[in-house]
Amino acid sequence: MKEYTYTEKKDTRSGFGAGLLEVGKNNPEVVALCADLTGSLMMNAFKDAFPERFFQVGIAEANMMGIAAGLTIGGKIPFTGTFANFSTGRVYDQIRQSIAYSGKNVKICASHAGLTLGEDGATHQILEDIGMMKMLPHMTVVVPCDYNQTRAATLAVADVVGPVYLRFGRPKVPNFTPADQVFEIGKAIVLNEGTDVSIFATGHLVWEALEAGKALYAEGVSAEIINIHTIKPFDVEAVLQSVRKTGCAVSAEEHQLHGGLGESLARVFAGGYPVPLEMVAVMDRFGESGKPADLMKKYGLDAAHIVKAAKRVLARK
Repeated sequence: MKEYTYTEKKDTRSGFGAGLLEVGKNNPEVVALCADLTGSLMMNAFKDAFPERFFQVGIAEANMMGIAAGLTIGGKIPFTGTFANFSTGRVYDQIRQSIAYSGKNVKICASHAGLTLGEDGATHQILEDIGMMKMLPHMTVVVPCDYNQTRAATLAVADVVGPVYLRFGRPKVPNFTPADQVFEIGKAIVLNEGTDVSIFATGHLVWEALEAGKALYAEGVSAEIINIHTIKPFDVEAVLQSVRKTGCAVSAEEHQLHGGLGESLARVFAGGYPVPLEMVAVMDRFGESGKPADLMKKYGLDAAHIVKAAKRVLARK
């Protein structure tokens, strides 16, 4: 089993900010729009470097999506920035009608997703956004796991022709993936090979899955840990290759049980290779105010709960 370590914890939103600045330097057609949250989205560096390519639209998210769609007609590549809740729930009609329906080349960049938004509470902790976005035709959905991968993902989505939903967060989490990685959209990454159970994780839960793998290994269980950083297009081949070896699976995500990674896996298994599946996710509940780590524990989204899910699914093999 490969041991993963890190020298520091960094927030994934800062990875987005670093990637956006780099994308701006690489491509003069890239523009950025923000809904009054420039600092929270770490977009200040882009704004300072390219003031003529940055648009502060204020607390008018629906208008921001419409402006972004219009900018693509002139060949621009807009990156919109606000909290995940305001990037999806508040503007779903505009995304569906003005961006997804016509395949507009807009990058919807959504920070502060999931429970780890923390103290802002349920009204801001959207847990349904992956499902909302993956159901839209033409939409690519990307959920990187740490600072380095978020930076790399931001570079990669700039090259996608068509709408993209890029999801990341506020808390500082272990930064363990390579700084020089090349991000391949739609290609899952096997972090640890195993033979007993496949653990598929996305976003902040990838590190928790690695920690769960260590705990299982200490008990004699060989867990295959796979980073599903792209929810759509889904890497069906990698998923099936793993479960054909292990015979059972666990999904782990900072999202509702309904509509997320687990349901994408269930669809693949039902259609191609039926195996037992346990889902680590929020069980049809709204969030609440609290410290991110406490919320992750309370809602069953930490390494300990992934271990329990693995043991449950192993008993069903």
